[in-house]
Amino acid sequence: MYQIVTKKVLNPTVTQMEIAAPLVANKAKPGQFIILRVDEDGERIPLTIAGADKSNGTVKIIFQIVGATTEKLGHKEAGEYLQDFVGPLGVATHTDGIKKVCIVGGGVGCAIAMPVAQEFHALGAEVTSIIGFRNRDLVILEDEFKACSDRMFLMTDDGSYGRHGNVCVPLTELLKDGETFDMIITIGPLIMMKFVVEVARPFGIPVTASMNPIMIDGTGMCGGCRLTLNQDGKKVTKFACVDGPDFNGYEIDFDEAMSRGRMYSDFEHRAHEKTCNLFRKA
Repeated sequence: MYQIVTKKVLNPTVTQMEIAAPLVANKAKPGQFIILRVDEDGERIPLTIAGADKSNGTVKIIFQIVGATTEKLGHKEAGEYLQDFVGPLGVATHTDGIKKVCIVGGGVGCAIAMPVAQEFHALGAEVTSIIGFRNRDLVILEDEFKACSDRMFLMTDDGSYGRHGNVCVPLTELLKDGETFDMIITIGPLIMMKFVVEVARPFGIPVTASMNPIMIDGTGMCGGCRLTLNQDGKKVTKFACVDGPDFNGYEIDFDEAMSRGRMYSDFEHRAHEKTCNLFRKA
């Protein structure tokens, strides 16, 4: 059992928790993830590690309430326990040789982008962060990004905070003005990452996209997190849990990934409603 040490609501649908998991905290690196179960009857869900404190033995997770399991997790309070908390899993974000990086995060994906930006900042790289949200009420981690960025652009779709527009607006402006980066790292909704890749393509700047597809066991055995990459004209199957979650953005078949991601949306919606009803009755 793993105790919830702290809990903080970041916006109406996004929550941050610190979990006591010393063994995970000791080895966790930016870009890696954990798989948890809320209770012994619960499903396994992957969540990216949003930070780790080796001295306190805690791991930070940030999640959005979208389904049955995240609804259950959101009702847990500090002092309570989780059944399982396994990790760190996946390959850490590549940082070697990168001196100038642009981090592009969207929505709750900013929770994954933040520790990556912090790591590059700690290594002495020049960090440009572009973060985007639908509106002011959904903005998270603004101060944390400011602290680890040499430049930061905050965008909202409706213009209610920061600049009006999506994350591709400032990225396009920078690249057209002649700005260069050793790497662009994008983390967020699939459609956002697809367009970030297309913006960068004419300029030939390497793009890494962090993928979070359907995942069950986290060891490559179930095949649920498979992705199709186009490498040298050939279609290659990779698994996000063991080969990723970071991949070359130019190789990813985003359309297939989006189609697969919608496969269980109706089922998940019904499961979420059922879980919500249980808490209402309680």
